[in-house]
Amino acid sequence: MSNVFFTSDHHFGHKLIIDFESRPFASAEEMDKVMVANWNAVVREEDTIFHLGDFSFRNQEDTRSIVSALNGYKILILGNHDRGRGRGWWLEAGFDEVSEYPLIYKEFFLLSHEPMYMNKHMPYVNVHGHIHGQKYEGNHHFNICVEHWNYTPLSFEQIRDSVVASEEG
Repeated sequence: MSNVFFTSDHHFGHKLIIDFESRPFASAEEMDKVMVANWNAVVREEDTIFHLGDFSFRNQEDTRSIVSALNGYKILILGNHDRGRGRGWWLEAGFDEVSEYPLIYKEFFLLSHEPMYMNKHMPYVNVHGHIHGQKYEGNHHFNICVEHWNYTPLSFEQIRDSVVASEEG
């Protein structure tokens, strides 16, 4: 049986993100290597993974090499650093699907790069990235940025269970 995973904001090849977000890596090469290994430690080839944006700062050849090294059927929702390259660039880099817009998953989870406005009357949980070290309070947002999750994708069940636990608490 295949599983579904979520992640965002890898910033492959972006050496300045190490300082900006206090990432525990000595170089972009080390960061990239660890994040590929962490991804493949949980995502199998038959799994699906949604990447919620800001995937790579590398050129297309290097990005294609990273994408091909990663397990799973890969769906990218373009982040603010991805949009300048366009959908076609990312498909050529190896993503199986690319969306310029947020997606709804399982009729309840709103997947986007940037956090979206939510209030207590909305029936969704916004799974998002973009804001790295910050988290919104409340039950309507779930920040999937790699910094929060040891640079490792989370399964749908992990997110669902976390959301249910926060609603009960």
